[in-house]
Amino acid sequence: MLVSEGKPTSATSIEAQPGTQNSPSGTKMKSTRPATLLRSSFCLPPSAFATFLLLLSFCLHPSAFAAPSAFAQNVLWVMADDLRPQLGCYGDEVVISPHIDQFAQRALRFDHAYVQSAVCSPSRNSMLSGLRPNTTGLRGFGTKVRDVIPDIVTLPQHFKNHGYETRAFGKIFHIYDESMLGDEDDAQSWSEPTRWPEVPVWGPEQNALRDRLIAGAKKTGKEFKHPHDWPRAETWDDSDIPDDQMQDGDTTAAVEKYLDSRQGDQTPFFLAVGFLRPHLPFNAPQKYWDLYDPTTLRLPAFRQLPRNVPAWVVNRGIVKNYHNMPSLEETDSAFLQRYLQAYLACISYVDACFGRLMEALEKSGHAENTIVVFMGDHGYQMGEYDSWGHKHSNFEISTRAPLLISSPRMARAGASSNALVEFLDLYPTLCDLAHLPKPEHLEGISFSDLLNDDTSVRDAACSEMKRQGRLGRSIRTAEFRYTEWRDPKNNIVARELYDHRNDTTPGQLEMENIISDPKMTHVVSHLSQRLNQLVPAKTEKLHE
Repeated sequence: MLVSEGKPTSATSIEAQPGTQNSPSGTKMKSTRPATLLRSSFCLPPSAFATFLLLLSFCLHPSAFAAPSAFAQNVLWVMADDLRPQLGCYGDEVVISPHIDQFAQRALRFDHAYVQSAVCSPSRNSMLSGLRPNTTGLRGFGTKVRDVIPDIVTLPQHFKNHGYETRAFGKIFHIYDESMLGDEDDAQSWSEPTRWPEVPVWGPEQNALRDRLIAGAKKTGKEFKHPHDWPRAETWDDSDIPDDQMQDGDTTAAVEKYLDSRQGDQTPFFLAVGFLRPHLPFNAPQKYWDLYDPTTLRLPAFRQLPRNVPAWVVNRGIVKNYHNMPSLEETDSAFLQRYLQAYLACISYVDACFGRLMEALEKSGHAENTIVVFMGDHGYQMGEYDSWGHKHSNFEISTRAPLLISSPRMARAGASSNALVEFLDLYPTLCDLAHLPKPEHLEGISFSDLLNDDTSVRDAACSEMKRQGRLGRSIRTAEFRYTEWRDPKNNIVARELYDHRNDTTPGQLEMENIISDPKMTHVVSHLSQRLNQLVPAKTEKLHE
């Protein structure tokens, strides 16, 4: 049965209010029984009865329970930056990801999980707040979600409010991976400050190069007004150093230490671990590079723009903001194969780190009572549409990301789901799995039932992307993707329609925009109407 997505009562978080209770339908109702009648039933003096009512109201208020249930389930939430579904458990025959693949055997794999924006900051702000970018206006970098909605209750904060110890290691809220500056972290979400990596971005030689580049820029009077302004070392680093001397290994070691400290401690935890790779720069110890022979790696089959689309719908070319990085026109096939090797090496590095986390969780004694989530924060382009190292689009390759969830006593362990889900749905889903009440502001739909029953809860997933002053809102159904682009005055300036009934070859999806096909008129009308129900078009000042 499909459930339509409801609108939030407000853009702020509202816990259950005193003096109300939820009816079976979810509607808040006030008690109508007079207090005098209640008091006469208990034969208590007025003062004693007043005390009794105060205690009773406190106990019945859901927010009053600072201490969680004795059966509370922990949460281990692991997110890898810029990781698309290029894993063995997703059918990729090249990548080496044994630990994630092993985890998939006891988790539910989601084959159609979509982000709300294929950019690090807005994607994370959306899933952590439970609100769409269309609601917050956050579609770029530099603005914290609490700057826009001061009293927002984030996902980890909600767990903290219900007695959980909430901890963050690595990148959960956004930070600029290249400089480790300009974080958008939210202190109210965590029981202790976020533990960032304590080793440099690059290995020793590349980091020394970066220091020289910074010193040279300062001598010329260069001012660094933005985290992206700082000079960078090279696009990749394959130093022959131990895992823990690069950032994700350092984060893993810190989480191992934390989990070891939790042995015998029954206080439930919400533990968020954010790996920086495989986001650029592609830095991973040499042994992970050695897993791949670049000469055997095949370049993407479809490297042109989709037919019948404006050129501005996707970033073409290769990310150049690194030392000695050539333009795409200056590269050859061998260089691009090396680029693919770098991305794959980082995936295998993350896989090894994830394996260590799972082993540490087992040793802690909490594995049997912990919900585990592994995911990317959005998709990624590695040559598709001749876009290398970019995301920033509404295409399938950018908006679809890996999602694996394991929960104690789930019925569908080791299975896969074709149901459409949004990362926006993670907040209510984790609340349901942990048996916590859901805040009223949430715009997502819980898909917790999918872990036991293959019944879809939504008919569509939506994403948004701002490009060159135009806002693109995209809707993905089981059969189609439809995208509307509007200018600042809310006028439609371009539309796209892709038929996924015909797009079945990996790496060759969404190759032709069929928006002008007269046979698709009814489809376009229906999808446009549904898109505007879920993500209403509106004139607004967009936060960058």
